[in-house]
Amino acid sequence: MIIGIPREIKNNENRVGLTPEGVKKLIEQNHKVYIEKDAGIGSGFSNEEYIRAGGQILYSLKDIYEKSNFIIKVKEPQEIELSFIRENQVIFTYFHLASNEKLTRKLIEKKCICIAYETIEKENGFLPLLFPMSEVAGKSSVILGGYFLSKVNKGKGLLLGGTVGTRSGKIVIIGAGTVGQNALKFAYGLGANVIILDIDIEKLKYLEDIYQNQIETLYSNRENILKVISEGDLIIGTVLIPGDRAPKLILKEDLKLIPKGSLLMDISIDQGGCFETSMATTHENPIYEVDGINHYCVTNIPGAFSETSTKALTNVTYKYLEVLVNNPLEKAIKKYPELVGGINLYKGKCTNKVISKLYNLEFHKLF
Repeated sequence: MIIGIPREIKNNENRVGLTPEGVKKLIEQNHKVYIEKDAGIGSGFSNEEYIRAGGQILYSLKDIYEKSNFIIKVKEPQEIELSFIRENQVIFTYFHLASNEKLTRKLIEKKCICIAYETIEKENGFLPLLFPMSEVAGKSSVILGGYFLSKVNKGKGLLLGGTVGTRSGKIVIIGAGTVGQNALKFAYGLGANVIILDIDIEKLKYLEDIYQNQIETLYSNRENILKVISEGDLIIGTVLIPGDRAPKLILKEDLKLIPKGSLLMDISIDQGGCFETSMATTHENPIYEVDGINHYCVTNIPGAFSETSTKALTNVTYKYLEVLVNNPLEKAIKKYPELVGGINLYKGKCTNKVISKLYNLEFHKLF
């Protein structure tokens, strides 16, 4: 197999699809690996490290796509990359197609094979390739949220942990999945007052036991959400329906209930966002204001913590990459059945039920 690792070109995306150690393992299995020049720089990996691992450096994005039949990367293909993708080429990355119909239809036209990290799902519902980035996003949401609550960043000037004689900030976390639980961990460590909401009572019970009732848990419904956002300084939305668009849990009309200068942080923005007023932003321009409420809707939060994120991502993607490049697709699926869910598009056909329903595409069952 000829494997290509392009340099990510999404705004301030510093991650890379594979570490030099991962490249070395592939080379040892007699594969050829091309790495675009400086692809790993943002994650702390030099061109020389990839060369020592046995990889070959190419000097343009076009060359990577033209010479490789398997592409591993981090974020969805950007506009310029679409022009280079070829028929039957395998693209292994995060796609988040539920929030991007235009990209979906262009990839169908290309007749490539799109294997999405975020929809590889085990029988128990665990999302192994989404987990590490959800962990990074959850922990960093509190760090970044606190930063953008500062007055110099157009926030209300509140320190989330407070000081002796002053109140701590109130953090509202909607969703107690991987992102929510990691946000909770950091928020609790800061000494903030934390409320976490979810529809899974078992999760809430578990969290109350772990934190010995020092946090507040609430069932996630419309009434409770409206109640807690009226007290929130930092409101973090983390809801996820695997592969589907996120539900809108805070509407524009609800913003009047939120204290001015508070921050809405939408971690679900990759899947369309869980706030009605959410619009995708970048690390370059992360914040915008609607009705006196600041919004943070960066679509690639882990890109800001690229060294950690790249290593964590490679830890979980490599075993799937290895089986995919060493076997026909059908055999790879027999070894890891969860790969079926990852195949969103296959040679011009939609093989994901959620995507087919969202965009009125004919669904084709694979294998």
